[in-house]
Amino acid sequence: MSNNKTVNNASFVPTLQVEASLFKQVLWYFTNILFFKNPLNPSSGLKKILLKLFGAKVGNGVVLKPAINIKFPWKLSIGDYSWIGENVWIDNLAKVSIGSNVCISQGAYLLTGNHNYKKTTFDLITAAINIEDGVWIGAKAIVCPGVTCKTHAILSVASIASKDLEPYSIYKGNPAIKINERIIG
Repeated sequence: MSNNKTVNNASFVPTLQVEASLFKQVLWYFTNILFFKNPLNPSSGLKKILLKLFGAKVGNGVVLKPAINIKFPWKLSIGDYSWIGENVWIDNLAKVSIGSNVCISQGAYLLTGNHNYKKTTFDLITAAINIEDGVWIGAKAIVCPGVTCKTHAILSVASIASKDLEPYSIYKGNPAIKINERIIG
């Protein structure tokens, strides 16, 4: 039997724009392993200095816990007094903007890349993530490419945000749906 479907056999053409020299990428690769992914380095201050040296924008009072994984720091901005928990993975193939007073809890995953399943070459698709002021991303939660978490929204534990989160709202589930308003007293 034959399969009559047309198959796109074109070669995969990467569309990722790294925006850094190969030297910078290699230097960051080892810096990330030694100072960020390594759980034996608890110094948030040293990590902030290193992120800035590699082009990240990091505000005042930011806390960076151990075992964080960051793909490209030159595509990252973090506002004042935000907190990035243990084992957070910022897979920023595209820009990730984290506002002020944001909490990204342990094991959360900020995912900016995906693949085009309509092509046999699974071409890479990237889109920025924007996390506005006062947002809380719960432990083990996932924020998908192109999502904006609007001001003071909450994504609860292990939930997956595949669409924008409205301001002052609480989301839960896979895919995350709005379950309540966030009232700050």
